[in-house]
Amino acid sequence: MGTLIKSPLSKLPFSIITISICAFAFIALLYTERISFLSSTTIFTLSPCAKRSLAKPKDKSADNDEVNYFADDRFEFDPNECSVTSGKWRFNSSIEPLYTDRSCPYLDRQVSCVKNGRPDSDYRHWEWQPDDCYLPRFDPKIALEKLRGKRLMFVGDSLQRGQWQSFVCLVEFIIPADQKSMRRGRVHSTFRAKEYNATIEFYWAPFLVESNSDLKIVGDPKQRILKVDSVTKHAKQWLGVDILVFNTYVWWMSGLKIKSLWGSFANGENGYEELDASVSYRIGLKTWANWVDTTIDTNKTRVFFTTMSPTHQRSADWNNKGGIKCYNETKPVMKKRHWGTGSDKRIMKVVADVVGKMKVPVSLINITQLSEYRIDAHASVYTETGGKLLTDEQKADPLHNADCIHWCLPGVPDTWNQIFFAHL
Repeated sequence: MGTLIKSPLSKLPFSIITISICAFAFIALLYTERISFLSSTTIFTLSPCAKRSLAKPKDKSADNDEVNYFADDRFEFDPNECSVTSGKWRFNSSIEPLYTDRSCPYLDRQVSCVKNGRPDSDYRHWEWQPDDCYLPRFDPKIALEKLRGKRLMFVGDSLQRGQWQSFVCLVEFIIPADQKSMRRGRVHSTFRAKEYNATIEFYWAPFLVESNSDLKIVGDPKQRILKVDSVTKHAKQWLGVDILVFNTYVWWMSGLKIKSLWGSFANGENGYEELDASVSYRIGLKTWANWVDTTIDTNKTRVFFTTMSPTHQRSADWNNKGGIKCYNETKPVMKKRHWGTGSDKRIMKVVADVVGKMKVPVSLINITQLSEYRIDAHASVYTETGGKLLTDEQKADPLHNADCIHWCLPGVPDTWNQIFFAHL
């Protein structure tokens, strides 16, 4: 019969065994936590993934699902790898806008919705969350450092002016009063951050090409004439700018044929031809693209183009058949890939075609799809017309007076600038 060999552990006191087991378990736990920590940070480094917040935002989206940040495999924003067009708006009441229409002195009354009496404020707390990546928050200090010693100019129509005002308001509050200034002009306006030797400018050119609405706005679209073969008069102001951000869309969408002119305005009635909007738009955008390709030095200047900003004039587009345009809408559309009649896909195709063939790289700030959902964020009846706030009588007639083109600020254009900031 074999001899029973006793384990050395049997000779040790019970307390020592217990302590050893506990110590081993504690070391194992530390090791497990270390592996978990390393795996998460390794993802940040190699993917590269974004930092994840443990704070779960209050959600008012349609599915009301909570954010599981530990299961979130979205990566840090990279303009070459992540599309911002696919995503969702998520409500986050814990985050306040960086400014208000009362705190920022540079906002036009047209977009100052709260100051104009808008009673609800939820529209200011929706965050755009791309499906595949994290969009970095706008950081005014970093933005100003990136602009140090540079000129940034937004060029386009009143929607582009809204993006310009949004950008100014996102950074101005951290600049001492004696270190900033604003000069407003009819065509060209400049905000100056003296400490940074930087300017944030807006240049009015609603069609980019020259038109008879460049100085004195022609209110009747039937009387507008576009010089589709020239940007020369405008482009003199674009020379020497370090960062150019262009847009043009809504002025082309009158529903009428565009009076398109070649040569001099002196030709008058005999010099233009009436063309479909998309045809005239293509000619005009090619004229702009040719100027960019033949003039811009890519070692000195970066070029961006903000895609079309949707209008929300038809409530049936989002199945609110009893609604009146965007009036009284308080939540975004939650239907994935919603696309209304206020966004012309022919124009989007023109932009893609023309920009895609340019020699100078143009970064698209693609804001169309994400803005399509935001039926709740327009100025509506909380705005002005003809330089005067809407009267109570006018507010009671939203069918004729609700502005479903321009956006309240703070609001959706802040997200456009968040995307632009991520590209800088």
